[in-house]
Amino acid sequence: MDNKRFSKNDSGFICINCEKEVEPLGYTSRNHCPHCLYSLHLDIMPGDRQNDCNGVLKPIQTELNPKKGFVILFRCEKCGAELRNKAAQDDNQTLLINLTCYSFDENKKSKRKKSEPEPW
Repeated sequence: MDNKRFSKNDSGFICINCEKEVEPLGYTSRNHCPHCLYSLHLDIMPGDRQNDCNGVLKPIQTELNPKKGFVILFRCEKCGAELRNKAAQDDNQTLLINLTCYSFDENKKSKRKKSEPEPW
């Protein structure tokens, strides 16, 4: 049994969401589009391309990690799985920031009592 936790698989692709050509990253496995941040549910372990789901992974929020930088949370539109992945250096910074703001807003909503009105 192969216990390898990471398989480098840095091939280019055409994005399933925005249809832009995505070049290989060059320093690690490319697993999402740097333009729209969408991905495909292909891996069981990073880079192995062994998952049979093949659903579209929609970026739903980002978190700022002091060691890793932006971490993107994806939700599979086919099976509902939620996965995290570190953002790449060439990812769309505006989208990353917007998804972080969305995360902050959603977190504030979840901490408010249901009877409290929206602050906007």
